[in-house]
Amino acid sequence: MKFPLMRNNILREDLDAVIEHLKQDDPILTHGANVRAFEAEWSEWLGVKYSVFVNSGASANLLTMAVLKIRHPEGGEVIVPPLTWISDVASVLQNGFKPVFADIDPQTLAMDPAQILAKINKNTRAVFLTHIQGFDGLTDGLLDELKCRDIPLIEDVCESHGATHNGKKLGSLGWISNFSYYYAHHMSTIEGGMICTDDPEVYQQVRMLRSHGMVREATDPVVRAAYLSENPELNPDFIFAFAAYNTRNTEIGGIMGRSQLKRLDRIVKRRTENLTRFLNQIDSSKYRTDFKLEGSSNYAFNLILKRPDDDLVQRLMQKMKESGVEFRRGSAGGGNQTRQPYLKGVVPDGHHREFPETEHVHFYGFYIGNFPDLRDEEVDELCTILNAA
Repeated sequence: MKFPLMRNNILREDLDAVIEHLKQDDPILTHGANVRAFEAEWSEWLGVKYSVFVNSGASANLLTMAVLKIRHPEGGEVIVPPLTWISDVASVLQNGFKPVFADIDPQTLAMDPAQILAKINKNTRAVFLTHIQGFDGLTDGLLDELKCRDIPLIEDVCESHGATHNGKKLGSLGWISNFSYYYAHHMSTIEGGMICTDDPEVYQQVRMLRSHGMVREATDPVVRAAYLSENPELNPDFIFAFAAYNTRNTEIGGIMGRSQLKRLDRIVKRRTENLTRFLNQIDSSKYRTDFKLEGSSNYAFNLILKRPDDDLVQRLMQKMKESGVEFRRGSAGGGNQTRQPYLKGVVPDGHHREFPETEHVHFYGFYIGNFPDLRDEEVDELCTILNAA
């Protein structure tokens, strides 16, 4: 594949750091000092108080919704995007909440703030907003309204490491945020994710939820003492506060995260430069180029037709296949989630028609690879291929 979705996201220096750890006489491999160090370094980089390293971004979604369920055992509604990865919606369902969908803003691909606010009612428990493909999905008006209405904002930043809103990194503005370190993302721990917050209670709960619900995973002595006092008949090492999960990561993941974090700012800068070059050259009569770029940290080049055109879509896909351009149709998560089989019986028949902007991306949108070592001349050649469709 001449133009893959990703290449060289794991470098020799990352592997060497892992090898040095493995050379020890008795290396710790499950989560330990390097996991804790990565959590601290990530928190400092992001600008939050607490971070918890888990085995995937999907697990970060799952545990975040589990925290919300602790606060709302009765259930309720969570506002989610129809254009996102499945785990955002699945984690809502898995924790007994009802997903309520709001269509996207075509300039950010995130949920349209006006549509979010229109969906809020007495049953709304949170807004779960995905920052799609590196774009900033927030507005000051949305943040102010959510604060005024006392609705928690949960940020999915899995594809948007380093993107900002008013100079603050995305993932530091909501109640809880989730990140992914899957191979194709801005940085990788092979598999991995992070849950971030400034809320000390959330931090303690997530630490327990990550490790079977075990109280000994809490770092707050007050929390631990309360459970010990309430359960004197139990072994203090085996008190399970929640019917939880095992979503721990490993020392190898922590080592790779620490190594890659050192160059993440450079990666963000280069990806953004690539995006600007790409958008300046693709044919604006065929493709959308009017994305909101302020604060963006591009994950992949979005190629969205300006208007519905089935013939152009077919020519474009054929041209990309012939030219060795790897692509994904429908952008994030394969397009409109409300069309997926797992939501049959959850949403009404034909519900996908309620989201025309997402529907357009579903049929007339693609993403193609952007990565730090993509050379200027490769971006230029890519644009020539796409413009010739």
